[in-house]
Amino acid sequence: MDAHVNSANSLAQAIDAAAAAIHGQLIAWRRDLHAHPELGNREFRTAGIVAAHLRGLGLDEVRTEVAHTGVVGLLKGALPGPVVALRADMDALPVAEEVDVPFASKVRTTWNGEEVGVMHACGHDAHVAILLGVATLLSGLRAQLRGSVKFIFQPAEELPPEGEEGGAKLMIEQGALEHPVPQAIFGLHVTSRLPSGVIGYRPGPTMASADNLKITIHGRQTHGAMPWFGVDPIVTAAQVVLGLQTVVSRNVDLTHEPAVVTIGAIKGGVRENIIPDSVEMRGTIRSFDETMRDAIHERVTTLAEAISLGARAGCTVCIKKNYPVTVNDPALTAAMQPTLQRVAGAQGLMLVPKVMGSEDFSFFQRIVPGLFFFVGVTPPGVDPTTSAPNHSPRFFVDEGALLLGVRALAQLAGDFLESARNR
Repeated sequence: MDAHVNSANSLAQAIDAAAAAIHGQLIAWRRDLHAHPELGNREFRTAGIVAAHLRGLGLDEVRTEVAHTGVVGLLKGALPGPVVALRADMDALPVAEEVDVPFASKVRTTWNGEEVGVMHACGHDAHVAILLGVATLLSGLRAQLRGSVKFIFQPAEELPPEGEEGGAKLMIEQGALEHPVPQAIFGLHVTSRLPSGVIGYRPGPTMASADNLKITIHGRQTHGAMPWFGVDPIVTAAQVVLGLQTVVSRNVDLTHEPAVVTIGAIKGGVRENIIPDSVEMRGTIRSFDETMRDAIHERVTTLAEAISLGARAGCTVCIKKNYPVTVNDPALTAAMQPTLQRVAGAQGLMLVPKVMGSEDFSFFQRIVPGLFFFVGVTPPGVDPTTSAPNHSPRFFVDEGALLLGVRALAQLAGDFLESARNR
């Protein structure tokens, strides 16, 4: 037991020393990636940089073009042991940057038929830089590694273009968690909701499921002055929107888990005096329980169809499941909490509330136990409650937080591999 403790302490100290030495490289990687963002399934330059660096480190295996542009690297330690996986997402968002930094993105491209700006508005550039850093320092500590580390650089976390598949689900289908199969997977996300230097975590359901909702109300077009000659889909749509507010407020047990049903877009009609044939509504459904998720889907469909029937209108409801609930394995989270505490320091680890945002890291967690946590990137002196949120064109990353992310992922991997002696 003492030998195990000494071995673990030695590896932890070596990781911290190696991490400090690459801080400058982390910043350089992150700034280069930030200035050259790429959208989902189009991360060609980013994937090339990742693959070239992993090969240069002498990893035992580097596989490319997984789920279009994904990269999977395998580092085998010198000592026998289990396999642990670490994941970083690579894609940017169709957002025009408004942050005044020398490396701000000027990139523009076409996304789903529209010309858009492109920005790492969710911090995936930081994630890639962090995991490149982890691969760099762990490859240099191969002689002390007990087992293997799989590095998963994932495309299209923010969803692929319409009509394409991608992301974690496709990576899994194409064998990212096979040959070898990891016993655990860890991932992180930078967030402006926490100050730099703070790690946030939560056991169990942590981020919501995410489903796309499209409701089309089918009426009968007529003159706006004579609505009785047709069926008004606009009035019906308004009744449906109001009715949907009762799904969560009156039909879901909110003492169990929170949920949200939101209509974010309504399209119908072209002129003030013409009642149109149809109205389309689009929205999102969020929940933290898979059984509740299915119940909400059923209630939304039944309610929309029934209201439309009462108005003599037709109704088509389409619900597309995107991401499952992100659930941190309770046992794994409890086992690794001391590692996060050691890395973050006495005041640097926080139990955070549930997040209504979603993550396709959840697909990995359906295959192997996983832990997904948050790293604060709001600079000192700035209130995280007022700082620009992720997905904002003004989202800003304090680059001092990159080192904390590297240490956290590397120490989690090292401690998990070392703990195999006790399993």
